[in-house]
Amino acid sequence: MLIVQEMTKSFRTEAGVVRAVDRLSFVVAPGEVYGLMGPNGAGKTTTLRMILGLLKPDSGYAEVDSVRTCDDPIAVKAKLGFVSANDGVYSWLTVREMLLFFADLYGVEPVIAETRLEELSGLLDIRQLLDRRAGGLSTGQRQRVTLVRGLIHDPPVMLLDEPTRGLDVIGSQTVFEYITHLKELGKAVLVCTHGLDEAERVCDRFGLLHRGALRHEGTLAELRRATGRQHLVEMFVDLLRGGGDGDEAAGAKAG
Repeated sequence: MLIVQEMTKSFRTEAGVVRAVDRLSFVVAPGEVYGLMGPNGAGKTTTLRMILGLLKPDSGYAEVDSVRTCDDPIAVKAKLGFVSANDGVYSWLTVREMLLFFADLYGVEPVIAETRLEELSGLLDIRQLLDRRAGGLSTGQRQRVTLVRGLIHDPPVMLLDEPTRGLDVIGSQTVFEYITHLKELGKAVLVCTHGLDEAERVCDRFGLLHRGALRHEGTLAELRRATGRQHLVEMFVDLLRGGGDGDEAAGAKAG
């Protein structure tokens, strides 16, 4: 389970102090996909960085599988799987070498790592890529390798940051199937994306973030009742039109 409780973070800019995340609270249960949605500058990236233990909140906390990031950030990292649009593959290693290297970093026993690699490479259809240099892979192939890397240590919580950015229809479908598999495994899944139509397909609940604050939360049916709108795109247009000129000064930091 992932718990975010009253998390707050501010940055000092030339224009003054900007609150990037404002008393943010939400819970992602095992087997649930939660979509944290928001425009640029809404606070998504800052939130992810705090959950990952890369950034210390001014107040509040993130708790991953009963461990708070502020208490033991190293233990939290071992309980998280992270997949982003920036694949970060090690070009000079083969796919097999890289994935087993990451398993070793997470303390996975070699025999278990080999078993997981076999299972996941079949699931994501990368067996034919295992002994190729990662630097020679296509965008879609690199993304599938990244999806395996995020799950190689069998974490209870998965964070997906714009996982379909730059992918074609087939690549995006692979990501959707991956998310379905994570649900079946009982993972708590947090998805941050600008692909609102895609989010409607895969997310069980949504948190609509604007200027660092959670403006609406619930299932798509609950959001429709609360906003009078049918689609997430329409809900966000209403938020942005009603929210003024945004926090451009914090955009680079808040994400």
